[in-house]
Amino acid sequence: MAQKAYMIGTGVGNLAAGIYLIRDGGWHGDQITMFGLEKHGANDGAAVEDYISEYGNQSLSNQKGFLAKGGRMLNEETYENLWDVLREVPSLDHPDKTVTEEILDFDHAHPTHDIARLIDKMDGIRNKGGKNDYRHMQFNTRDRMLLTKLMMMPESKESEINDISIEKWFENSPHMFTTNFWYMWQTTFAFKKESSAMELRRYMNRMILEFSRINTLEGVTRTPYNQYESIILPMRKYLSDRGVTFVDNRKITEFKFKDTALRDDIVVTGLEYEEVDNDNQIGEIVINDGDLVFDTNGSITDSSSMGDIDTPIVENMEYAPSAKLWKQATEHFYSLGKPDKFFNDRQQSEWMSFTVTTDNHFAVNEIARITQQEPGNALNTWVDSNNLLSIVVHHQPHFHAQKENETVFWGYCLYPRRKGDFVQKPFIEMTGREMLEELLGHLAQTDTATDNISRHTDEIMDSVVNVIPVYMPYASSLFNRRAIGDRPDVVPEHSKNLAFISQFAEMPFDMVFTEQYSFRCAQVAVYKFLGISDTKLTPMHHYEKMPKVLAKATKTMFR
Repeated sequence: MAQKAYMIGTGVGNLAAGIYLIRDGGWHGDQITMFGLEKHGANDGAAVEDYISEYGNQSLSNQKGFLAKGGRMLNEETYENLWDVLREVPSLDHPDKTVTEEILDFDHAHPTHDIARLIDKMDGIRNKGGKNDYRHMQFNTRDRMLLTKLMMMPESKESEINDISIEKWFENSPHMFTTNFWYMWQTTFAFKKESSAMELRRYMNRMILEFSRINTLEGVTRTPYNQYESIILPMRKYLSDRGVTFVDNRKITEFKFKDTALRDDIVVTGLEYEEVDNDNQIGEIVINDGDLVFDTNGSITDSSSMGDIDTPIVENMEYAPSAKLWKQATEHFYSLGKPDKFFNDRQQSEWMSFTVTTDNHFAVNEIARITQQEPGNALNTWVDSNNLLSIVVHHQPHFHAQKENETVFWGYCLYPRRKGDFVQKPFIEMTGREMLEELLGHLAQTDTATDNISRHTDEIMDSVVNVIPVYMPYASSLFNRRAIGDRPDVVPEHSKNLAFISQFAEMPFDMVFTEQYSFRCAQVAVYKFLGISDTKLTPMHHYEKMPKVLAKATKTMFR
């Protein structure tokens, strides 16, 4: 009987694992089955109506328009596994190209150069020279000392910052949190003061190449369309074309484990499930000797909830289903991490986004005029906004199904429990319309033109097809304070057939909140199970060891 692989979750990690099994393991697609309740993963992009069954914990009055839950920025220099895998996958729009070629060709033709990264009430866009120009990181001597100390800490000493927050690390230099660097850093990557100093250390090393250009985001690599359509759909087609089975209505609820003498060996013998669109009928999949199980042990979009232009979200209080399955495994084996560290403290991890779809280009043209940059360059943050509000205006169209007259952009806030500056209620309680009003208030305050955008509020509102708020309680959970051992190894010690492929699995050096991390997990798991040497793993760059890169970073630190 041929070996089989069962993938729990259909995010990019398990999709990549399927490709690695086929490309490097010589497997046939019909040996692989993938179970997923959400086809989109954590990547942005789909029509609103596609999400109703996934995030539909209430009825909506308006299901028009598009939804971009959030976005992940690619990087050409450090996403080694992603580019390697996507070189195997044909583009859907240009079958003569691979997805890697398509993305890099597009990005090179439309390079990112943000000239309005930070905006405030006093100075407007912080690129006009003077002390607040965001070309200046604004570090003081103590900030530099503590940041350098963190970066220089060897990986073998990571346990020294177990459960230490960024705020705790910089407790003797609270000035750090008033700097341009911190405003850019936290809103680019969705860190908070409460987040893990351990993960900040990894980011500063892995992304040191980007440190000197964080103010313009020149290192950001954009996809032609949203990442669901540009990356996930081509990967799914590649796998489907080779016979991989996708089951989109089956929720895996429990692992069955072999009862070994010392309870040392981790051997999955069965998967219990519910058919979510078939009266929740239950069943069990038998896992035979030699079969493999790849689990997405945590998803940052779990338990999300959505509203519409006139409907606020209703908070979904459900414990993350993917983490619940992980937690069930930890009840059998003590070495599989601590899910509650990541999924039981929403204050550390929650944030909200909202997606605006309009039936003309006026609103986006006004944003381009005020921020002085074309769509595709913009990540704008209002540094003194109560919620720390940001917007992202992608190159248009962002969705294949966008009509010629439509535009789509999205925004997010890191502190949804705080009141708005212009709409006096907590962001989490706002309708989509009120979130847009909050944004327009900030834009009007920034606009120095005589014909201020505030004079066109009715015109903009009349153009709106929909504004979709999405509350994500676990959006930044991968940054939560953690200690060594809180995340299971990709293939835990003594595991014979269970691997974890997610942002909540442990690997050395690499950083979470990236597609690269998921792709790398997939390769590590597949190679481990198939007996392929670690020396065959895709080589990773170590820019933190390159003198020229370090010299440039040091110069930036003193700028």
